[in-house]
Amino acid sequence: MTAALLANVLYSTGFVLEKRALAALPEVSIRQPARLLGLVLRSPLWLGGSLALAAGFGAQLAVYHTLPIAAAQGIFVSGLVLLVLLSARLLGEETTGRERYALAAILAALLMVVLSLREGADRAGSDAPYPLILLVCVPSLAAGVWLYGSAERRTRNRHRLPTTGIEYGVAVGLLYGVSSLAIKGVSTYLSAGNVGGALLGVLRSPYPYLLLFTGAFGLVMSQAALQRCRASLIVPVCTTVTCLFTAVLGTLSFGEALPQDPLRLALRLAGTTLAVTVLLTMPKHDRAAAPQPPIGAKELTPP
Repeated sequence: MTAALLANVLYSTGFVLEKRALAALPEVSIRQPARLLGLVLRSPLWLGGSLALAAGFGAQLAVYHTLPIAAAQGIFVSGLVLLVLLSARLLGEETTGRERYALAAILAALLMVVLSLREGADRAGSDAPYPLILLVCVPSLAAGVWLYGSAERRTRNRHRLPTTGIEYGVAVGLLYGVSSLAIKGVSTYLSAGNVGGALLGVLRSPYPYLLLFTGAFGLVMSQAALQRCRASLIVPVCTTVTCLFTAVLGTLSFGEALPQDPLRLALRLAGTTLAVTVLLTMPKHDRAAAPQPPIGAKELTPP
């Protein structure tokens, strides 16, 4: 539990620091990944945020080794509250009433998932067939990249309303969902007594290569999206997609049993359904901002 809460703090802090750093940088694009990396790597604030996220990754690895996937995801998503508070305080981001209701509904949905867990009855899975992992992950990666590309093409339309980032969040969430399954897979080797044998087993598995792909593409895609959209909205959407993807497909892939008790099963299914419904109904566009006068122009006041 302590490691999960620490991961929440580190992830929320990391995203907020990266968002603040990106706001001071020139516009970045996934079509120029080398330029994007060159800009962010020269920003001390962005590097600090990345170190926080990397530390959160280490805490997440420890959590997956001891908790079932569904339990871990339920605890991780509780960090959304901290993220929204930090975004409002440090980034000056404001959410609309509809968005606040949606975020509250997402938290309620994930609370249902947490309440469906019972200590001692839910155990972490230990292995998953590689063909099944690839069958789940490869189409998901393709779908995430395609969805992000579609959102980029629509964004370049000058007459389109400003986007809230929902599509970006879903796309990156799919990549991070695959990354979470890969982290879970790597964690299954931690119990091996032979360190060399465990390392060899990891290298023979698809997990490190899935992590390399999601790490490279996820970094570029998430930074470009984070610069354009509000962290207080895109990160919760991304986190929710990652949570649902990992909890549902990860539970099945690693053979972690669903609750046998009807009430606990109903809570888990209802929480998942509610979270998906909220994602599908969230607003896709921001209200158009009022035009700003050109820099240096004098403000006209009535006589």
